[in-house]
Amino acid sequence: MTLQPEAERDLIILEHIEQNPDATQATLAAQLGVAVGTINWHLKRLIEKGYIKVRRAERRKLRYIITPEGIALRARLTMDYIQTSFRLYRLVRQRTIEALTQVQEHGIRMVRVVGDGDVAEVCRLTCLERGMQVVEDEHAPALTIQGLKIVLMGDGFDHKEEENHAS
Repeated sequence: MTLQPEAERDLIILEHIEQNPDATQATLAAQLGVAVGTINWHLKRLIEKGYIKVRRAERRKLRYIITPEGIALRARLTMDYIQTSFRLYRLVRQRTIEALTQVQEHGIRMVRVVGDGDVAEVCRLTCLERGMQVVEDEHAPALTIQGLKIVLMGDGFDHKEEENHAS
């Protein structure tokens, strides 16, 4: 649902360094929930590519500085992230609308949304936007979230499963 893992991690590291140039590898690792060695590897790669410079602030303390190339990379990665997010948002909305169309063709005006997370939230919002009541009633047709799939389940429905691709 996002950028490639390496690109996403680069973006996060660049954002953290921009917000706090005095960040240590240990604090970056803690913020990202990864090992210090992983941060070290990413920082070395970003330094080799010219996106970050390192200056010694004190005897044992380093300061990371984002270069103009690093700022341009961060901007590019941010735009890629936004475009990917909107593409996935539109995909989930379209799949939800297709499922709701089937429900509405049966004269039903309420559904359950089964699942959690961002995809389920987009489904709920799309339902409300389309005038479909979201209920907890187990007898109501269910839009079941499976990753990016929206599976329509309930009496009279063919349990149509949408393809899981982000085109």
